[in-house]
Amino acid sequence: MVEQVEPSGVEGHPKSDLGRRLTRRREELGLSRGETAERAGMAPGYLQYLEEQPATAPGMSALLRLAGALHTTVRDLTGGAVDLPPGPGRASPHPEFTELSTQECRTLLATHGVGRVAVPTVSGPVIVPVNYSVVEGAVVFRTADGTTPAQAAGCHVAFEVDRIDEAFSQGWSVLVRGHARTVTDPDDVRRLTERAYSLPWAGGERDVWVRIDPLALTGRRITA
Repeated sequence: MVEQVEPSGVEGHPKSDLGRRLTRRREELGLSRGETAERAGMAPGYLQYLEEQPATAPGMSALLRLAGALHTTVRDLTGGAVDLPPGPGRASPHPEFTELSTQECRTLLATHGVGRVAVPTVSGPVIVPVNYSVVEGAVVFRTADGTTPAQAAGCHVAFEVDRIDEAFSQGWSVLVRGHARTVTDPDDVRRLTERAYSLPWAGGERDVWVRIDPLALTGRRITA
């Protein structure tokens, strides 16, 4: 029986879409594989199998237990929500809305990932997603000449990043307002390239670095 697979004691790399989503979600919650398996009422070896094997087909019972243990939904674990915008679930009946402190905003912003930059253009403001990093307190992203994100240089812009937890109808958002400029100094460009969290997901030649120095940093959190 699959659920009796013994754990090796060493966590390998996820090889399937489900495995990657399981691993990412429990790491977001700070849970080990053993803790997650205990919460879900399954053997750690079975969870290892689900995370590391290239092709797995767990039953709905196992998926429901894992979704409950990881405070998420079966749809999110299986990728059914990948083409949907965040937040289609119902609001919590008793939400709590709070303002984030500046330090909380900095901490959440520094988690890196994908954010949205609002760029003023001749036809009006345009909002586009970019892969970003935080270096020396500034938001930095890489783009290409002639693109919409590149038009941020020389302007006062807004940059937003957020996280939505569909299972609990809660989340947070951080807003940065500041001046954007193109980084041209070769040493600065080399340092940013070395310290960048990730390459742009869009691929291609994107060797123009844009830096946003925050003038205002605010954030909000909604909890159930």
